[in-house]
Amino acid sequence: MPYVIDAATLAAIEVRLARVLAPPAQHYLPLRVDGAVAGWVSDARARRLAEFADVFRVGHEAIEFVDGLGNEQRRSRALAQVASQLAREGVLSAWRDERYVVAPAWNAPPWFTLERAAARYFGVHTRAAHVNGLVRDGEHVTMWFARRSAGKAIDPGLLDNLVGGGIAAGATIADTVVKEAWEEAGITAQLAGTARAAGALLIRRDQPDGLHWETIFVHDLWLPDAFVPANQDGEAVEHRRVTLSDAARLIANDRGPDVVTADASLVVLDCLLRHRS
Repeated sequence: MPYVIDAATLAAIEVRLARVLAPPAQHYLPLRVDGAVAGWVSDARARRLAEFADVFRVGHEAIEFVDGLGNEQRRSRALAQVASQLAREGVLSAWRDERYVVAPAWNAPPWFTLERAAARYFGVHTRAAHVNGLVRDGEHVTMWFARRSAGKAIDPGLLDNLVGGGIAAGATIADTVVKEAWEEAGITAQLAGTARAAGALLIRRDQPDGLHWETIFVHDLWLPDAFVPANQDGEAVEHRRVTLSDAARLIANDRGPDVVTADASLVVLDCLLRHRS
């Protein structure tokens, strides 16, 4: 792949990502289960959780579940009620009716499950799968971007990886790649199954709805030259195929209609660095 990312563009990307992916600046209290950290909650949100006295003990140094919530099922039921109340108060992102598993490690027995809309409020560690859609174009390589619908709860209208989505309770990384590839780009399960795992990236940053703490499992998917993405679920409204040089310029951009989400920018940068000459 004869591709070189120029120094000025790389510097601009680094400046932008240092800002949009900056480590948390505000104070958070740990949400603890059995002495281990299950999430991080801002001081203001911790004060609100203290009002759910039948669910949480909120101290100066940590938030814990009350003694009666000593197993996964009880914690999950209690958190479902809390999340429903917080949603009625309008302090969560859009309700997904989809749960994330919160556990001490990937594939470990869960501490609890939590509605996706509440993940950042509680600052739990989530997982997602993203896919770089790549095409060999003669001697060069091009990359597909998708534009998020203006109705998306998070990053509406921004450019994104061709495929990406959170890993819900009960799903594997591979399940998520196949599901999201079809829904977001009309990619068949057979073709999506050829996506190559390319490592993982960790994001931990302040957001208006709480702490975004996520591991992204990165994949490269080589697509036929004739393939044209076709969104199936209404969450993407445009697809754009660009050279890798243009992809670098897109993720360096910080204004106008062609801003790429912070998460996708990191995934694209990782791809560009892995594949450059």
